Amino acid sequence: MDTVSRFAPSPTGYLHLGHAFSAWIGRNQSDVWRLRFEDIDKGRCKKEYAMAAEEDLAWLGLLWDGEIRIQSEHLGEYSKALEKLKSAGLLYECFCTRSEIALAQSAPHGHAARYPGTCRHLPKPERDQKLRAGLPFALRLKIDLACKIVGHIKFFETNIGWVTADPRPWGDVVLARKDVPTSYHLCVVHDDAMQQISYVVRGEDLRDSTHIHVLLQALLGYETPRYLHHKLLLGSDGKRLAKRSNAISLRDLRKRGVTPREIFQQFDAARQIL
Repeated sequence: MDTVSRFAPSPTGYLHLGHAFSAWIGRNQSDVWRLRFEDIDKGRCKKEYAMAAEEDLAWLGLLWDGEIRIQSEHLGEYSKALEKLKSAGLLYECFCTRSEIALAQSAPHGHAARYPGTCRHLPKPERDQKLRAGLPFALRLKIDLACKIVGHIKFFETNIGWVTADPRPWGDVVLARKDVPTSYHLCVVHDDAMQQISYVVRGEDLRDSTHIHVLLQALLGYETPRYLHHKLLLGSDGKRLAKRSNAISLRDLRKRGVTPREIFQQFDAARQIL
């Protein structure tokens, strides 16, 4: 069967070498390579960045198969997936503010990196009152119940082998908010299923989130793909290339006369040491 992979950037800035490296690996390790834009963050995502990404990939000769999937055009699908989880009693409204969560996490409750579950056992009258008042909320997953339902789950990681998924350290993750009916975790799981992705190729900075994704796949009845979490390209300062650190864009490299061949030669050399 064909190996189907994907490249899924968020159009919050121009693509840089780190993006191109991940796209290059995915394209070379798949028979079918799909493109999607993860643009649910309307405050930061811009159409101009998505159009620029298409131009950059075409310039590199990394051509995708089929139509481009754009997350903001599928909000109704994510709402249906949320409703399935809600019907199973797996979601609850969390009204805590960021400052309240930070304060609770500083207390010695044993799980400083986890949401402490303040709203998980909120009495129904109090919950209904907050909803009627129109207070903003997030929809959180009851992680312990979810893990109990699915039981033992695992995923296959290239170059590592079978990995037992352990989503519990994440705590009750946010799957949607009142004003945005979805989240990264829900979108990526649903989109991979809809695009029939059999091999997820992405940076190692996203490896930990795979434990949550495998859990959601099991809860929603989706197949679990194979995974490859590759090493990240680093800048001259030894830090990962990132938009927020103003990594030089592919567009700027092109203006400087750098060719795709030179970039791919750099990738070949980098792959030998990563």
